[in-house]
Amino acid sequence: MERLQKVIAHAGVASRRKAEEYIQQGRVKVNGKVSKELGTKVSRNDLIEVDDVPIYQEEYVYYLFYKPKGVISSVSDDKGRKVVTDFFPSVVERIYPVGRLDYDTSGILLLTNDGDFSQKLTHPSHEVNKVYVAKVKGVPKKHDLQPLRKGVRVNGYKSAPAEFQILSVDLQTGTGIVELTIHEGKNHQVKNMLQAVGYPVQKLKRERFGNLTLQGLRPGEYRSLNKKEISSLLNEVKA
Repeated sequence: MERLQKVIAHAGVASRRKAEEYIQQGRVKVNGKVSKELGTKVSRNDLIEVDDVPIYQEEYVYYLFYKPKGVISSVSDDKGRKVVTDFFPSVVERIYPVGRLDYDTSGILLLTNDGDFSQKLTHPSHEVNKVYVAKVKGVPKKHDLQPLRKGVRVNGYKSAPAEFQILSVDLQTGTGIVELTIHEGKNHQVKNMLQAVGYPVQKLKRERFGNLTLQGLRPGEYRSLNKKEISSLLNEVKA
């Protein structure tokens, strides 16, 4: 069961605030009867009409996508660059990415048409872990990365604590591979954090979102999430 104004907004008829106005004005019917109560809850079996026109209640869908490098985490781009929804030509629902990955970052990205689901997973206070693997310039040393565990100053704010592991180093090329686990999602978050401790990122991939991995997918491929995976993700939300 969901609030009537949310269902109307999700159907694309109007914004949620505008939908509330329609309800109060008596322009909305539920199963043939005018409903003026903002607290009214409806199910997918209810017939909802706005100005006597039935609305289409779109089913919620959830996808796990292996985003390639060079793709915008958006549904459109004014510069004509490839966007993530270009990889979903057969999906009729109006999906959008849950959070974002930088243009030059690859890895796991969720897409859905469920706004509450998206908000719960992306809000920093909800502490859903994301795991990144970064190739960095310089040979990483544990004592240099240690400040990440307490948070570092980035663009005028202090990041939340992060966990790290040094996966490998290459003395010949002067580079290393670092795994970083965070739950924030600010712009260029991982790049800025590693830059702050002296290791610029050369290549970045998000390997895990909550308990989900890229197993079985190649760049540009996607799959639907099952009910167990959706529930597991929401169970990780701590607030």
